[in-house]
Parts: sequence; C-alpha cells; structure tokens
Amino acid sequence: MNAHAKPSKLIKGATGDWEVVIGMEIHAQVTSEAKLFSGAATAFGGEANDHVSFVDAAMPGMLPVINEECVRQAIRTGLGLNAQINLRSVFDRKNYFYPDLPQGYQISQYKSPIVGEGEVVVDVGPEEQIVVGIERLHLEQDAGKSLHDQHPTMSFVDLNRSGVALMEIVSRPDLRSSEEAKAYVTKLRTILRYLGTCDGDMEKGNLRADVNVSVRRPGEPLGTRCEIKNVNSIRFIGQAIEVEARRQIGILEDGGRIDQETRLFDPGKGETRSMRSKEEAHDYRYFPDPDLLPLQFDQAYVDALAAGLPELPDAKKARFIAQYGLSPYDAGVLVAERSSADFFETVAKGRDGKAAANWVINELFGRLNKQGVGIEASPVSADQLGAIVDLIGEGTISGKIAKDLFEIVWTEGGDPRRLVEERGLKQVTDTGAIEKAVDDIIAANPDKVEQAREKPTLLGWFVGQVMKATGGKANPQAVNALLKAKLGIE
Repeated sequence: MNAHAKPSKLIKGATGDWEVVIGMEIHAQVTSEAKLFSGAATAFGGEANDHVSFVDAAMPGMLPVINEECVRQAIRTGLGLNAQINLRSVFDRKNYFYPDLPQGYQISQYKSPIVGEGEVVVDVGPEEQIVVGIERLHLEQDAGKSLHDQHPTMSFVDLNRSGVALMEIVSRPDLRSSEEAKAYVTKLRTILRYLGTCDGDMEKGNLRADVNVSVRRPGEPLGTRCEIKNVNSIRFIGQAIEVEARRQIGILEDGGRIDQETRLFDPGKGETRSMRSKEEAHDYRYFPDPDLLPLQFDQAYVDALAAGLPELPDAKKARFIAQYGLSPYDAGVLVAERSSADFFETVAKGRDGKAAANWVINELFGRLNKQGVGIEASPVSADQLGAIVDLIGEGTISGKIAKDLFEIVWTEGGDPRRLVEERGLKQVTDTGAIEKAVDDIIAANPDKVEQAREKPTLLGWFVGQVMKATGGKANPQAVNALLKAKLGIE
C-alpha cells in the first residue's frame, strides 16, 4: 500500500520534498468490570487507591489470575480488525522500575501475542481510501499514576489504574500524513466502539496513542524514527506529527542526524521535546511470566465469538449504499457512530432512504453539532423526524414549511402531524386557491408577463411571488404547472 508517494502528501523542505512515515501503537482500555489479573473494579474516578486489590499493589505471594472477559474482548477486537487469532499466546514480564509500577515489571505479551496480522480500511477523504496493516494486538496491564501536584515536596501514587487491561494495537508504518493518521485513529475508535471492546474515551485516557514518526526523501529507505508518547486526542496526534516531521526535516537539511528517542508533545507550545533516548538504554529482559500458563483456547471458542459480533462499520456502510441508495460519503457519515446509524435506520424504515439521510445529516446533525450535543440527547426523536419526512413525501407540507416544523419540534416537542393541523401549516394543494393567487400576480405585472414569454427563466420570479402571497404554503409543483399554462410557456 502507498508504495508511490503522492505529491499532495509530501512536505516541502528548503532543499526539496520529504515524505513522512508514521506507525502507531494504540493503547485501548478493555471494556470490562474487573482488571486483567484481579477482581478489582475498573471504574473511572473514585478516591485514590480505592480500586486496588492485593494483586494490583504487588503484595508478596499474590498470584495473577486471568480475567476471561478481557480475553474475549481481545479476540473480538482481533476479529473486527480482520486479524489472525492465535490460539496459543504467552504472557511475559517486561522489567523496568517506575514508582507507579509496584511489581517492578509489567505483565505483557512479547513474542507470542493473542492477535497477529490484520488490516483496517480507512477513508481519508470522499475519494480516497487506504489500507493500514495491523502488525499485532496484545494484552497487557496498565501502570498506576504518579501525581506531582498534590504536595510541594512529595509525589503521590494512585494505583487505581494499576492492572487495568489494555489492548496494545500496533500498526505497520503505512501512514503518510497527519490526515491519514487522524483518519486511522478515528476509524479504529469507531470499530472498537461498535464492538463494545473499548469506549474510546480519550479524555479519560481510555485510548492513548504512541506515534512513531520518521522522514525520508521519496523512494529512499526508512529514516530513523522518534516515538511521541501518550498523545491523548486525535487533534493533538495530527499536530504532533506535523511539528515532529518539520523538526526532523530541519535537522536533516542542516546536515544533522536524527537520534532514535522517545519524545513528548506539548500542545501549549506546539513542540515535541526529548524524554529519553530509546532502545539502547532499555533492556526490558522479557521472559515468560512463571505465574501464568500459556493462554490457550480452540477454534470453536473463536467461532462462537465471531458469530456474536455486531454488523461492523464497513459492512454497514456497504449495506446503506446498496439498500438506501446513499452516496459513500453520506453512508460514511451515518455509520461513524453506531447510535447515529441506528437512528438513521429508524427514520428510513419504509421511507425514501435518501430523503431520510438528508434530514438526519443536514438538519439534525447540523443542529446537534451547533449545540454541541450527541445524538443520544437529541430533542427530536427518530419517529418525529420520520413523521416530518412522511409529511413532505405526501405533499402535506413543503420543504420550507418542514424546516419551520423541525424548529417547533426541536424547541417545543410534540407530534408533527398534530402540529401541522393545529398551526395551519398545511401546504395549499387546492388549485382554486392557488389559481387566484397566480391570476392576481399576472394581472399586477403585465410587463413581466411579456418578458417571461420571451425568457422562460423568469418563471422563477413568478413562482417566488406566488409562494410569498400564500405564505409559503402553496404546492410548488402546482404553482409551476399553473403558471406555465397561463403564460403559455412550454
């Protein structure tokens, strides 16, 4: 994939074009009531050190016991990434010292992960798709959290997160721009949320990204990479890549070389800064965890989980295009969140899919975004919106009246059909009433009548006047037909 660099993706340096190469490690917190190797709760918040068992605190003699729900969630995620599921995997100890890692090692998976190679199809724009290779997905436990702002001279440690299950999803270096990287994380997050294996809440740290960035001249071998740790928003991922790529290009163009290192992104200053130099300094001394047997299950276990998967975004998108005649772009917008897709399907049931999509995307999403609320909090229900679409389809109201009606339902609620009756919002389809308005306009504008006969495009002006005279309630088709007949325009 992406074998040939696209000119639009290249970054212009002082001495020519550069290509940025990006790979990612996404740490996704597994949706589970309990931690990976203990029964302690995983709930967010709570008092410091409230959700900590003896295992999480690494008390002597405490043994880890695998949480089967976390294993199931990892397999389901692997299936959602079209990945190889390894029926046998091994937990390893990754040894390093850190104050919030009480065991002195992290239980992770190194050589034999639970999930192998897979791929994710990503829409970068309306016309562009890329395939991002997944190298592996493994399970590991999270560390605790050091708090440096609670006391003037001491740091405190909160172990609530210690031992929480994470899935580390490692991509191949297939991404070639910050836009592609942002689109990839967005798509991955959508898949995880559809599966219910991670809520993707980046503000709570439930989805974090380590971003590997390197630059090279197009066509040349890969450059030296720097890893930007723990980026916690999709916007920051894009910014971090941009500033890091430019930093590296600047060094190389000045004749310097890139040191492989770990860096942090500071969104306030818009820069990355060095944390520690990489690989050489760290020898994690991985070895299989002696307290845990290799993790084994059979294909039947995997097949049963596969049978219970929900319809995933790509399949849903393809179905929306085929079933409702939607454009790929509209279908993509609707399937971005499972709740949006479900809402749309309720509106579209037994109705014109395109009209339903138009109203959901343009009117409803437009309004929700403006107010900064999610679809779950929409004051207009799918049934109410469906009723508005029906009223337009039947010719009871015009598109213009429909927008007024939507406004009323949004602010006051109520049954759209009843509102149309009560407030006299019906479209006038009675030709007698429309004909009178048409005759009045024609009588009042003899000069325009002459012009319209020579220049039929002026018909629009007449339609506008009639609509005005009827308070926007006349049926536009009926107005058009009457005017053509009376003005003798074909």
